[in-house]
Amino acid sequence: MQPFTVVAGPAAPLPAANVDTDVIMPKQFLKGIDRSGLAQGVLHDLRFDKDGVPRPDFVLNRPEWQNARFLVVGPNFGCGSSREHAVWGLLQLGIRAIIGTTFAGIFADNAANNGLLLVTLDPEQASVLSALAAKPDGNRFAVDLPEQTIAAGDAVRLGFEIPPTRKDALVRGLDAIGMTLDQAAAIRAFEARYHAAHPWLVR
Repeated sequence: MQPFTVVAGPAAPLPAANVDTDVIMPKQFLKGIDRSGLAQGVLHDLRFDKDGVPRPDFVLNRPEWQNARFLVVGPNFGCGSSREHAVWGLLQLGIRAIIGTTFAGIFADNAANNGLLLVTLDPEQASVLSALAAKPDGNRFAVDLPEQTIAAGDAVRLGFEIPPTRKDALVRGLDAIGMTLDQAAAIRAFEARYHAAHPWLVR
């Protein structure tokens, strides 16, 4: 996984509630046997018309937000089916963090396992950031994960909470396997002690 320390760039507002994984990554993009090409599928039916032409009024197609690094989203983002492709596609599109009030549980787990930061704020704070993200001259954010802060606009600086273990994994770029391997020495020491105490288990 790509480590997350300090990331800066445009933020795009996506304030609708209950944006589910079928919207984030439509089913026709789940046919591949690898993870390639999923950026095209992200929010496909919102970004493109039935002929595949970009919708000029959709925020991610507008010049000020085309290279967005962050999304400021409505409540219950990522609900619906448990397709991990949604997170893979968002990362391929360049999204490094999603800021909102609530996230669906499986989506949150998939995000954590793949290096996508989810920032949970209270509704008032999220509303402030959503309003700034909607302004072409105020949509540049900087997310500092080690300091757990978001800087936005000229004067807005907000703190956020994140479980320490999840923060450590994101900062160091470790997935679940990496976190386990990080404890390899302790695991081997436990195995040695356990086998010494239960020698009949060793063949």
